[in-house]
Amino acid sequence: MKWATFRVPGHHADRVGLVVDSRIYALEPGPALVDLLGDDGEILARAGERARADPADVLDLGAVRLRPPIPRPSTFRDFYAFEQHVRAARRARGLEMAPEWYQVPVFYFSNPGSLIGSGDDLAAPLGSRELDFELEVAAVVGRAGSSLTTEEAERSIAGFAILNDWSARDLQRREMRLGLGPAKAKDFATSVGPFLVTADELAPYRTGRSYALRMTARVNGVEYSSASLADVYWSFGEMISYASRGTRVEPGDLIGSGACATGCILELSLTSGSASYPWLKPGDEVELEVEQLGALRNRIVDGSTARPARSV
Repeated sequence: MKWATFRVPGHHADRVGLVVDSRIYALEPGPALVDLLGDDGEILARAGERARADPADVLDLGAVRLRPPIPRPSTFRDFYAFEQHVRAARRARGLEMAPEWYQVPVFYFSNPGSLIGSGDDLAAPLGSRELDFELEVAAVVGRAGSSLTTEEAERSIAGFAILNDWSARDLQRREMRLGLGPAKAKDFATSVGPFLVTADELAPYRTGRSYALRMTARVNGVEYSSASLADVYWSFGEMISYASRGTRVEPGDLIGSGACATGCILELSLTSGSASYPWLKPGDEVELEVEQLGALRNRIVDGSTARPARSV
């Protein structure tokens, strides 16, 4: 199944519906997508049958504003799970791969309150001149659990979506020199969507640790990145298992993969030069596409003037 959270023009409430071809078979107003999670997928499956058989509305996709599938997850963890991306970034700084990277699937917590959907504009963050995209896939946790095994964690996945972990690289460098972060370099916005695609839909593409799905990034229609989700080193089951260790994951929690190989301007500029891959600027449109998951599009607009952290 393919699910969307959306708003009808002129209305301020989110609604949920099943996506079939280019239409949304909407449920009655009220339930959020996270309300249909919490078990092994049966609640979501029954809701899909109801939406298809007796929709409250049938709407063209082009007539609605798409929202992140889970607009406000309880937590958002973003991992660092593609070896080639990590290796390229470290090599450019004169560093070898840290052996610890192969021992645990590391992540950072980002801001669940700043998610935006496909078609929304993205304002450059305050004080940054080095805006970047990151081509990722996110898993949405469907069932709560604590200290899950990898197999249990894999079974807990409700579905997948495209994720763009927007990054202000100049802010990121400054923050991480202090031994913490990223923080303001990342928390201004994350794009997620356009849909939540349930794991069973991707079963024909299953291979090794992940799925053989082509991942592509374009800036103003020009292809920048091309990779495969199958190249991820840490599986989503392993990521969620680690996230749940000694704590809990909850329905709707967002788990990002980290950028794929060639999946950001930082990596591309380090390997091919900044003249070929300049930082994003107002007016640019970024499109991330992942096979079977759709395409996530956002346009860059001017941000506000930077303010100092402390008045003097």
